[in-house]
Amino acid sequence: MRGLAGDGKRSHHQGPVTYGVFMILIGLGSNLTLDGAPPNQVVERAAAALGAFGAHVVLSPIYKTPAWPDPSDPPYANAVAAMESDLPVLEVFALLQSIEERFGRRRDAPNAPRTLDLDLLDFDGLERAADAQSPLVLPHPRIGDRTFVLAPLLDV
Repeated sequence: MRGLAGDGKRSHHQGPVTYGVFMILIGLGSNLTLDGAPPNQVVERAAAALGAFGAHVVLSPIYKTPAWPDPSDPPYANAVAAMESDLPVLEVFALLQSIEERFGRRRDAPNAPRTLDLDLLDFDGLERAADAQSPLVLPHPRIGDRTFVLAPLLDV
């Protein structure tokens, strides 16, 4: 079984530690406009921003889904992007958060409406627990509970 060290180096039980290209799955969601762009366009722009640090980005169709936990909030535009990158996992996580910030993401309240939500769903099969360095858990612990992730995930 292979694993990745926290610095993103691929390690194997046999042979030396090497660098590689990692397959990454990212959930994208938006239910607020940004600079006049509706949520589906925000998701498309975010996918383009992902291309700045990865190889070819494949974006699923965008799904319109009800807001959760408050269905009276605006509906979401949700998609999943598949991409490759040679960046370490924690660098990818930090870049996702910086893209969210550039898109006006605020973290005032959990599950509140947002301009952009980027969730690192899977990083090349890495299993990772939160630690003192980062709260990141992989694979994303709630993938199987979220139809708004599962449906677009099947498309990539």
